Amino acid sequence: MDALLAKVIERHGGLDRWNTASTLTTRLTYGGPFWAFKGRPDFDSTELVEADLHRERIRHVQEGTGQVTEYDIDTDRVTVTAADGSLIDELTNPRASFAGYTGESQWSLAQAAYFRGYATWHYLVEPFLFTWPGVEAREVEPWTEDGESWRVLRVTFPESLHTHTDTQLYYFDDGGLLRRMDYQPVVNGSSRVAHYVSGATEVDGLVVPTRRRIHLRQEDNTPDLSWTPITLDLADVRIR
Repeated sequence: MDALLAKVIERHGGLDRWNTASTLTTRLTYGGPFWAFKGRPDFDSTELVEADLHRERIRHVQEGTGQVTEYDIDTDRVTVTAADGSLIDELTNPRASFAGYTGESQWSLAQAAYFRGYATWHYLVEPFLFTWPGVEAREVEPWTEDGESWRVLRVTFPESLHTHTDTQLYYFDDGGLLRRMDYQPVVNGSSRVAHYVSGATEVDGLVVPTRRRIHLRQEDNTPDLSWTPITLDLADVRIR
């Protein structure tokens, strides 16, 4: 295992503790103008989220409406159902539905559910995901930002995992905590993103960030802080 990855895993609670956990649940509030821009203002919402920690499967239940969105990589299917269980929208092989889409394209209900589902699942299982078979992580040159030097992991994911980009960068501070992620979501025209992470809290021996702010990334890799397209705020995090 890469030395930086080993430090990061230990700082976040260690593999032994992680392997005894199965599910993370949280009350997650999504915000920002991105959702309305993609034609889904209803996704600017608070959701009760349940994520499987050892396979790519996640479930959202919207507060107020009871609408349920589920994504399961094993079936490669995303579904949206009403509170009474009736099917509203679905997609099988959802990633294929984005072919030819750009950052200007709007999304169907199921497409937005797929994007939010796979993305949030990744956020909740990282950095432990980096130890999975087929995932390659190695340290690359450090990055300096606001007077701090962050160590950087370059992580490449196999085709068996759905993520924003095959290869992504993860920035860690001296204490081994994640501070930033860089990627280019292929389902959104490969727009350049700088994703900031903070509010780390310990839950049953595991460290979970609770605040995420997502910005566009400029050509020199600095963030455009003039606006914040997406926000995520976690509360009531539980692990079992």
